[in-house]
Amino acid sequence: MGFVCCWKIFGFALAAFLFFHDDLCASEKVPNYTFMQNATAAPPISYYDYIIVGGGTAGCPLAATLSQNSSVLLLERGGSPYGNPNITNLTSFGAALSDLSPTSPSQRFISEDGVINARARVLGGGSCLNAGFYTRASTDYIRTVGWDGKLVNESYEWLEKLVAFEPQMREWQSAVRDGLLEVGVLPNNGFTYDHLYGTKVGGTIFDKEGHRHTAADLLEYANPSGLTLLLHASVHKVLFRSKGNSRPKAHGVTFRDATGAKHKAYLNNGPKNEIIISAGALGSPQLLMLSGVGPADHLKVHNITVVLDQPLVGQGMSDNPMNSIFIPSPIPVEVSLIQVVGITHFGSYIEAASGENFAGGSSRDYGMFSPKIGQLSKVPPKQRTPEAITKAVEYMKALDDAAFRGGFILEKIMGPISTGHLELQTRNLNDNPSVTFNYFKEAEDLQKCVQGIEIIEKVIESKSFTKFRYDFMSLPTLLNMTASAPVNLLPKHSNVSTSLEQFCKDTVMTIWHYHGGCQVGMVVDVDYKVLGVDALRVIDGSTFNYSPGTNPQATVMMLGRYMGVKILSERLASN
Repeated sequence: MGFVCCWKIFGFALAAFLFFHDDLCASEKVPNYTFMQNATAAPPISYYDYIIVGGGTAGCPLAATLSQNSSVLLLERGGSPYGNPNITNLTSFGAALSDLSPTSPSQRFISEDGVINARARVLGGGSCLNAGFYTRASTDYIRTVGWDGKLVNESYEWLEKLVAFEPQMREWQSAVRDGLLEVGVLPNNGFTYDHLYGTKVGGTIFDKEGHRHTAADLLEYANPSGLTLLLHASVHKVLFRSKGNSRPKAHGVTFRDATGAKHKAYLNNGPKNEIIISAGALGSPQLLMLSGVGPADHLKVHNITVVLDQPLVGQGMSDNPMNSIFIPSPIPVEVSLIQVVGITHFGSYIEAASGENFAGGSSRDYGMFSPKIGQLSKVPPKQRTPEAITKAVEYMKALDDAAFRGGFILEKIMGPISTGHLELQTRNLNDNPSVTFNYFKEAEDLQKCVQGIEIIEKVIESKSFTKFRYDFMSLPTLLNMTASAPVNLLPKHSNVSTSLEQFCKDTVMTIWHYHGGCQVGMVVDVDYKVLGVDALRVIDGSTFNYSPGTNPQATVMMLGRYMGVKILSERLASN
């Protein structure tokens, strides 16, 4: 198949983003968690010092820490990541995101902006689904938030002993790194977990055998006698009580197991005992609202009894927009997830990923750009039928393998400044709330995207990257080819190469770094205690005003450990 007229084919190749690798075959190490069981085994009523809702990226390290000196119940609505190759193996990256079954570790949602997204439904949370990049927040971010720098560093180090590794750099990622340096994203910071201006190689949660290490692995630190972990436990409500005119006080939760049976868990008597919500940027504000904490008018529409009129719950929702350019390669390239990042002074982060054959493997599953998860930009949402998806999948199965060979260079803007909101659609916890992110609503965000794309263009044309691009494929060709791919549900324009602003708007995607909804200073205080009620905190990415660093997972895990240490210290000081 000739490459001269391959715009359309390579456009569909962008929709076939699965990283396939033949060399990874070592068996995973499955921990023996004696404290982990299915929620069907839970008693109808139980009592604990701490009840944590959500065994995700923050909830796991938080539970492991609090279990050292307290009785802890950790409730996770999903199952275990262990034994699932779609989670564990780099070979299967993206397969979990394409799994739309009710038991999938990924739950798809589409924002009101028309961008396809996903939320985790598995022990370990988003660390079970993402591309694995591990990097710390900047010292400026830590200072601005007001965290204790010494404890932050100790908490990062606690994580890194189990879940962070140095990636193995090969030719394509090295070419991207050298191209960034060549075009002026300086200095060369080498391999580091630190957030530094310039170009660096960051960490990864994939080990040298290509096996993923998630936040669930941090439960190895737990005190088995202090922790009870229930899987497939969906928390439907936080229970409050108040006497007279006193503030509402959280004292328990109701949850259902996989059979639908109802259970209740209550806090033991004690001034320091608490319920902590760590259900993520969608789940935490959703649960607060379902429990009666949120905008009163909105709650009344859904016949929810108002415990506290808190109009800021669900506000400040943000998702860092991602835009990328697909570069077909005349030669095979290694399989790589995110390894290199260029951290610019203007507020855009440049990253890259590649694959020897994006449609590789017998399954022909298309990962994060797959039509199986609804990536059909030219099809209106109501017309995105199973038949339409099947047709797109079959079309790509017939493509020549050469159409899928290449890599992506992407940019993500810091912040962002643009924000939206979240609302309930139903009272069913399992239904996604409605969320609007308002991508590029603020002109400053759009300008950062344009500047980021301009850097990517320079990297593509750099001497360092020469052997990984076709001489006859111009930048306008690459831009239009990328824009023609089915990456979101937004309307398309015929020639976006004439306007990078239009390219950014047309090709906007998520990199799953959404946050907000329970922000510090709006819904929680600096100690993550929910304002207006007692014995309730929210500790996860929903509290962030801005996304930390280039990729937030390290900092979300750190926050779980950090706050666990602080809460335990407060407890010990009060005894």
